[in-house]
Amino acid sequence: MRPQEMPQARQGATVQAARTVRERARPARVALGDVCVDPLTERQVVEHVTVELNAGRGGRIVTPNIDICRAAAKSPELCHLVNSADLVVADGMPLVWASRLLGTPLPERVTGADLIWSLSKAAARHGWPVYLLGGPPGVAVAAARELSACYPMLHVCGVDAPPYRFEEKGGGRERVRRRVVTAAPKLVFAGLGFPRQDELIARLGQDLPGTWFVGCGAAIAFAAGTVPRAPGWMRGAGLEWAFRLAGEPGRLARRYLVDDLPFAVRMLAGCLRRRRRHAAKAGE
Repeated sequence: MRPQEMPQARQGATVQAARTVRERARPARVALGDVCVDPLTERQVVEHVTVELNAGRGGRIVTPNIDICRAAAKSPELCHLVNSADLVVADGMPLVWASRLLGTPLPERVTGADLIWSLSKAAARHGWPVYLLGGPPGVAVAAARELSACYPMLHVCGVDAPPYRFEEKGGGRERVRRRVVTAAPKLVFAGLGFPRQDELIARLGQDLPGTWFVGCGAAIAFAAGTVPRAPGWMRGAGLEWAFRLAGEPGRLARRYLVDDLPFAVRMLAGCLRRRRRHAAKAGE
């Protein structure tokens, strides 16, 4: 019996069973506060997406930073939105530091700004059509041009730059959804900000079950070159936030210094306390 001929309940159980087997093959997630992160390298993420796409299976990647973790801690709905993704990888260095304090270190930081390049390289090699969603007018077009210049075999099947708060306007979300579905991509980079981008791609995943979606924040603007990215040494030292703050102090000062910094300190301290408690119990 072919899959399409199976009773719907049986087919759903089969898909869920296959997904459970795949999840068991991956390392256990690391719990950092309310968010659980996959301990994968960027290369492993690309390999996982490649295997899944070649098998006709789609999925969703969330790349949490401290700001996303803070939002998830305040909202059970947003927490579920993050943790229900097929892959959750640490975009922020404080998450990597917290995992080390916990004693279960993540192998590295994996950002949307890096994945847009490495996954586009894989897309060019395998012939997967790519869709860029987000950024101010013209930015996604510029990003497509830069990515295609780097990977000449890359097929960008569509770009879209929805206006700010498009989902609050009559029919705005449906128009965006229809454009993506019509383009039939295999890989979608959604740079609309959390949780807007992740709520949208969770819905799009139902329309395009064989497509992978990446919530990538400012990655499209970085790829286009319209927003400069911090030098490599600053990214490695966990100082990319300082670079961005210096470039956009009016927009980012409150978020980074008033909201995110205290939350990051609490997360780091909490992970250290958990490790000490576990060590004390092990010594009893």
